[in-house]
Amino acid sequence: MENLYVYMLAALAFLAVADLVVGVSNDAVNFLNSAIGSKAVSFKTIMLVAGIGVAVGAMTSSGMMEVARKGIFNPGEFMFNEIMVIFMAVMLTDILLLDFFNTLGMPTSTTVSIVFELLGASVAVALIKIYGDSSQNIADLALYINNSQAIMIILGILLSVAIAFTVGAIIQYVSRLLLTFKFQEKPSWYGAVFSGVANTSILYFILIKGVKNASFMSAEFANLISANPLALISISFIVLTLVSYLVIHFFKTNIYTIIIVIGTFALAVAFAGNDLVNFIGVPIAAYNSYEAWSISGALPTEYAMTALEQPVRTQPILLLIAGLIMVLTLWFSSKAKSVVKTSVDLSRQDDIKERFEPNFLSRSIVRYSIGLSDSLNYVLPKSYKNWSDNQFTKPKLITKEHDMPAFDLVRAAVNLMVASVLISIATSMKLPLSTTYVTFMVAMGTSLADRAWGSESAVYRVAGVLNVIGGWFFTAFIAFVAAAIMAFILFHGEGYALVGLLVLAILLLIRSFISHRKSSKTQKEEDQLEKAESSSTQGVIHESASNIASVIKRGNKIYSSAINGLAVQDLKLLKKNKKQITKLSDEIDDLRDNVFYFIKNLEEPSLEASNFYINILGYLQDMAQSLEYISKVSHKHINNNHKKLKFSQIKELKDIDIRIEALFETTKNAFESRSFEKIGAVLTEKTEVYSLLKEKIQKQVERTRTEESSPKNTTLYFSLLLETKDLLNALMNLLEEYYNSHDSTVEPATINNEDEN
Repeated sequence: MENLYVYMLAALAFLAVADLVVGVSNDAVNFLNSAIGSKAVSFKTIMLVAGIGVAVGAMTSSGMMEVARKGIFNPGEFMFNEIMVIFMAVMLTDILLLDFFNTLGMPTSTTVSIVFELLGASVAVALIKIYGDSSQNIADLALYINNSQAIMIILGILLSVAIAFTVGAIIQYVSRLLLTFKFQEKPSWYGAVFSGVANTSILYFILIKGVKNASFMSAEFANLISANPLALISISFIVLTLVSYLVIHFFKTNIYTIIIVIGTFALAVAFAGNDLVNFIGVPIAAYNSYEAWSISGALPTEYAMTALEQPVRTQPILLLIAGLIMVLTLWFSSKAKSVVKTSVDLSRQDDIKERFEPNFLSRSIVRYSIGLSDSLNYVLPKSYKNWSDNQFTKPKLITKEHDMPAFDLVRAAVNLMVASVLISIATSMKLPLSTTYVTFMVAMGTSLADRAWGSESAVYRVAGVLNVIGGWFFTAFIAFVAAAIMAFILFHGEGYALVGLLVLAILLLIRSFISHRKSSKTQKEEDQLEKAESSSTQGVIHESASNIASVIKRGNKIYSSAINGLAVQDLKLLKKNKKQITKLSDEIDDLRDNVFYFIKNLEEPSLEASNFYINILGYLQDMAQSLEYISKVSHKHINNNHKKLKFSQIKELKDIDIRIEALFETTKNAFESRSFEKIGAVLTEKTEVYSLLKEKIQKQVERTRTEESSPKNTTLYFSLLLETKDLLNALMNLLEEYYNSHDSTVEPATINNEDEN
């Protein structure tokens, strides 16, 4: 029997490492989104600062695993074997749940996950004990569970969401009114005072949330911080304001960048120092339980776990190992980047392709918010409205879209400052609070106040926020239920259940890793279309050439796959082909959606460039529509099990495919090499290709009159030939547009990025 618990400890150690990896991937959004979104410093610098913060935070962790040991349940009411079942169920559930959210790219709370998993598993084991004892009833569940703590956690969730959003919005609105979007042009003392407030907030946050409870800190130092908070804050503000002024005035340093770097470090320290319990608290509590039981000499079913009621500090070597794993994960996890992307995109200042679809609730919220805004505007003095509108006027930046930050340095600094203050206050008041909830909702509040949610994007952004918040509460519910089910299976299945669930968890993690890797490769596909950002006709011609080459290359493959799928009746190939053309059509639609920003960026007299670009996009869309129709009718014919095309029809389609493939290949090479003069040679083949299509149509007419017996085949064949003709029409029109507009003597003009900084 003892061997079973040794195996459990080994499994928990493995799960602790895996949980650190998936946990950091999710919680990275807490301290990376502001620095990454503002592009204050390079990505490598951000990761270096965050990595050092995580390492320091892990080593300064108090190691007090109270939540896992006695925060949710009363350990004295459970026997050793029951405690091990609870801990095992919690870790299995936690790693699978967090990995699921990481794969979706959705930020969630590791604190809430672990709390509700502990609650679910302990409730399940408690109910098993109650129903196995005739002297107990359901009311005795209160003996096993720490109800007050669970209620405090739930209240903390609700309050943190509302308070963080509201406070973030108010502070950002005031900051923007005072600093405007042209904050770099303000006098030095503006930035110095702002830096003093921000860095004081962040410093206090580090002391209260980060290192006050560290094992190497003396009790006198901790008491000094707690007993004199106002004096500490006042002195810090004066000193840091003066230092900031000297840095700005004499060293000509961007003080907002410094605030962001310090804030990123502070949140990373706090995350590792306090949220570490969410990842290793349960395994360490299990190890402490095993130590206490193994020296007792009692049976595992008879040893009450009162030992867990005593505080135990974690060994520094374990904290060091955990910190190292967290730093490595931070550097190499692609899932961490996808979680950060969700938060950054929802708070982005400019318009992008929105990830979330609007729903009834988001539309209603936006509609009522607009009504409330109109009412306030009616009451506010016109002079104030004009002044505030002027303060929110954004300077026009001429830069490539992918080089633009999601938001500016002021908003990033406010995000870090407000999150630091709120978490500090809650910690000093001993209130349960989720770091994820606070940082995310502060970012959403500041983006709203900064007018990032305009009429073009508000309904999508609100829908995204509602999706994330819904995911948080979904996390709590699923964590509770899943952990309860895991505990029930482990309690009755013992060793067999342990092996089975471990194998299942490993398989699911591997599957998730492979799936995410494939998804990432698809997103990084080299043929993905790019938006034109040039400012002249010749510049657009050269920039658009890669898009044309990509569409022709992918279109060639899609057309051939449709013909080949029909020839061999390969339903799987045709289904995959439909997905490929849908993706291509969506990318072309994105380019059309960008026309407004493209035209705004053009030089004053460049009407010709806008006409050229719009025409090219129209021809690309015509090509995509023809390919989409060909792919759809081919899939439909095979999917409905219609009669196979005749050998002569397939042979004729292959003849056309070979001819078109050669034409497309020549065209692709011309665009890839920017040899637009070669387009003339391709255009000379126009009559020949059309004659080939006309010949095949005539042959099918003759077959239909004499030997064809299938109406479906005739319809399909004519549809393919006519749509192929439309496809070629669009291609030839595009080539003529290029051939007529290209001027090899003109150097293409593009955006100058030298003045970007």
